[in-house]
Amino acid sequence: MLDQKIVFETLAKHGVTRFIGVPDSYLNGFCNYALANFSERTIIAANEGNAVGIAAGHYFATKEIPLVYMQNSGMGNTINPLVSLVDKDVYAVPMLLLIGWRGQGNTEPNHPQHKLQGEITTELLDVMHIPYSILTDDNDDFKAVIDKAAAYCLANRQPYGLISPKGVMAASEKANNLDDVYPMSREEAIEVVLNNMPSDTIYSATTGRATRELFFLREKRNESKSRDYLNVGSMGHASSVALGVALARPERQVVCLDGDSACIMHMGAMTMVSKLNAPNFMHIVLNNGAHESVGGQPSAGHKLDFTSIAESCGYATVGKAVENKMEFIEAINKLKDCGKASFIDCRIHKGLNSKLPPIVFDHREAIDEFIADLNKKEKMQ
Repeated sequence: MLDQKIVFETLAKHGVTRFIGVPDSYLNGFCNYALANFSERTIIAANEGNAVGIAAGHYFATKEIPLVYMQNSGMGNTINPLVSLVDKDVYAVPMLLLIGWRGQGNTEPNHPQHKLQGEITTELLDVMHIPYSILTDDNDDFKAVIDKAAAYCLANRQPYGLISPKGVMAASEKANNLDDVYPMSREEAIEVVLNNMPSDTIYSATTGRATRELFFLREKRNESKSRDYLNVGSMGHASSVALGVALARPERQVVCLDGDSACIMHMGAMTMVSKLNAPNFMHIVLNNGAHESVGGQPSAGHKLDFTSIAESCGYATVGKAVENKMEFIEAINKLKDCGKASFIDCRIHKGLNSKLPPIVFDHREAIDEFIADLNKKEKMQ
């Protein structure tokens, strides 16, 4: 990994002192150093497009080059503001784009959700006419790249990409930031749901640890995985997939096991229940106030009143966040047959179960089994 002290000194030399983005495990060394040493200059955005917009505002107000950081899977969220706000023919905004390169070559053989994104990472920058450099873990090389990138930004008032392969901006081990703010872990909360919903309930689990923990809970409980949709990519869209299933299969209970950071990323999806009738849809946010799967950086999760937001969007709720197992069970039982889409903000503590290995499964086989389960009624007719 690059020496992060040198990284930030080099950036500061060129006036780059504002850091805005979405945390990534490939960038956790960078992200955690920024938070530890420049917390007042570091912003964790709702999503990557939001980060580009904040960065543009920073440039307008200061004429300083900002840095936007992200995993390459979030590049799609940046395309609209990059081409219709930042572009030289619109408002011409310089910024550095630090991008974690998941799926490069064969670095993610068990994670096909990163394969295509890895292949097209540089091509997306090419098609947007954004020049880039691929970083190495050589500190002197990094200094030369930043000299070049900053000069380009200043001369052309345009973005410059810094693509970070595995190991360049990340520590070899993720931090496990365990706390005891709330008694339940995410795994315990998921098991509460499994124990208190009908056995044929359909689940949509959000990106990150929720998918892994649901997967291994099914194995521990000797249960079929055919009713589980694992949203291994497309962060922020697990609830939309769940809603689509619920609308098409009103006879089945459908639960989204969401995360606070994922829910925030595309919070507009929550408004859909205000105009769609989905009484069989339960949206549960497992809220630990952190981007835990990529390094434990703080989210806005514990600062938000998700329950009031959900109520204003049309969900039924129990009027407050649930903070322990008993409250959670009571909320599930009250809401699962309440006659409208429901929402629960379930507060949990941070902490990773280090005993769980990465998920390795055949994605196409899993989704085909899921589809078969959802359509078995039709097959019987």
